Amino acid sequence: MNKVVIVGGGPGGYEAALVAAQLGAEVTVVDRDGLGGSAVLTDCVPSKTLIATAEVMTEVQGSYELGVVSSDHQGDAATSVRVDLSRVNARVKQLAADQSADIHRRLDRDGVRLVRGLGRLDGPERVVVTAADGGEETLTADAVLVATGASPRTLPTAQPDGERILTWEQLYDLTEVPGHLIVVGSGVTGAEFASAYLALGVEVTLVSSRDRVLPGEDVDASRVLEEVSKRRGMNVLSRSRMESVTRDGDTVTVRLTDGRSVEGTHCILALGSVPNTDGLGLEEAGVALKEGGFVGVDRVSRTTARGVYAAGDCTGVLMLASVAAMQGRIAMWHFLGDTVHPLDLKKVSSNVFTAPEIATVGWTQQAVDAGEVEAEVVQLPLGTNPRAKMQGVHDGFVKLICRPGTGIVVGGIVVGPRASELIHPVAIAVAESLTADQLAQVFTVYPSMSGSIAEAARRLHRVG
Repeated sequence: MNKVVIVGGGPGGYEAALVAAQLGAEVTVVDRDGLGGSAVLTDCVPSKTLIATAEVMTEVQGSYELGVVSSDHQGDAATSVRVDLSRVNARVKQLAADQSADIHRRLDRDGVRLVRGLGRLDGPERVVVTAADGGEETLTADAVLVATGASPRTLPTAQPDGERILTWEQLYDLTEVPGHLIVVGSGVTGAEFASAYLALGVEVTLVSSRDRVLPGEDVDASRVLEEVSKRRGMNVLSRSRMESVTRDGDTVTVRLTDGRSVEGTHCILALGSVPNTDGLGLEEAGVALKEGGFVGVDRVSRTTARGVYAAGDCTGVLMLASVAAMQGRIAMWHFLGDTVHPLDLKKVSSNVFTAPEIATVGWTQQAVDAGEVEAEVVQLPLGTNPRAKMQGVHDGFVKLICRPGTGIVVGGIVVGPRASELIHPVAIAVAESLTADQLAQVFTVYPSMSGSIAEAARRLHRVG
């Protein structure tokens, strides 16, 4: 029987463990921080639970247009609604704990052994586990999967204190709504928290070193988000690089490199991530690290050391829980001789959980404009969709990208409420190489937001 040792219990680790157990391997998971990793305990599950509350607030704030008024009939329905952040965060932490417990039960049911402690490689086929009490256990393995994740990046001039200056992992101990929240960093994490706290009724300033919010996303999508955010009251400081973050009592000051400063009650540092690869014995075991300390892997999750695989944020391939999970599964399918398809990032769908949401899959408008792929693009505003009109949705669009001649759909972007759900038919089209005509000919419900996807596909039809 093949022995597999997995270092790290996040999506890359526990999903790999389930596959390896299914294929008959003897599986041990070494976990230090709790099953589910940051995705479940401090990142995806907590943040999206918080954002779920923010979504309700966004809907309430827009409900006056739909004829919903407060019971005192004195104006906008949103004026009578507030957020109890203590209750919200208690729910956040409970859901994260429950999800972690569910993962534990599933691993236990499938016969996966769990060892608590910090694992490090002692050569390519041995993992030494140091428990919290200092005791050590050595595990031998035919294959090792490193899935240790990543941690929030900080700077010497911007150190979190866990009370007023916070990383995104430290937000859930807040019991009162911040008076003025400064978010440093306008990537996905910064944009999501800025959007969420704005919906919760907080004054928000977003400090962006780039000329637009979400510089890595579709230009049209980021433009819509920035316009909506500003209209709802967010203060966006573009082309503004943070120099330092300091605290004096209840006041946090963010100083910018151009001499300006911004004062608030709290600050979230959203400065990116660093891989958890220090002290794991990786290079000594023959595992090559890339710039920044990320583990180098190929498309089947192999490292440069025979029998050592890696998955998830520690590889820096694409920091999504879905990608981490797929990398872990692929590693086990490959090692244990099952059918395996190498990782194809052009089939990965992703979502930014802002208001509105931004969902993407496949080739991008930026790649088309740069000549990396020859494609036709059509964009359809959601404001013309009958269901959107009924729901008071004015912002957002559907964008489809397809190859000329064949008409095969190779990419798409959806901006709007629940875009994370709406992107799925486009993701299927990209994954299965469907044509725009095939996508257009699928029945959609009337009225529905998804009708705009079919309509965009019809506009890509070419006669002859």
